[in-house]
Amino acid sequence: MENYCGANCENCGIKENCKGCTATCGSPFGGRCVAAEYIKVGGRKGYEDFKAKLLEEINKLLKAEGLGKAEELCELAGSFINLEYTMPSGEKVKLLNDKNIYLGTQIEFADMGVCYGVAADASFILISSYSVDGSEPEIVLYKRR
Repeated sequence: MENYCGANCENCGIKENCKGCTATCGSPFGGRCVAAEYIKVGGRKGYEDFKAKLLEEINKLLKAEGLGKAEELCELAGSFINLEYTMPSGEKVKLLNDKNIYLGTQIEFADMGVCYGVAADASFILISSYSVDGSEPEIVLYKRR
């Protein structure tokens, strides 16, 4: 399966649902892919520059929240990271689109039983906390870019 961004698709747990970036013009699950969008316009260099600036912005936000530094951002399917958050009203909502590909990472504090996840694209950054099994997600920060 060919892709634009260089991600190792062979290690993907949902690759059987994907047609690949090349065959789908950058929409492997039928949605938007932040990597494909940047690569189409600015090439791999443009994408890598965007990713580096985004990581720098995310690390400033993580530091302000008293959290550890993110080392890298990976391409992640929305269906894999789209957690359901309970709003103050009790309503449950998902903030991401299952069909999109985002950039993200996870910072795990296994000894405390908690993880912090980051999901982002060109328009927003989401930082959330959740237990190591993915339950009990809470929004730490949502910032429009």
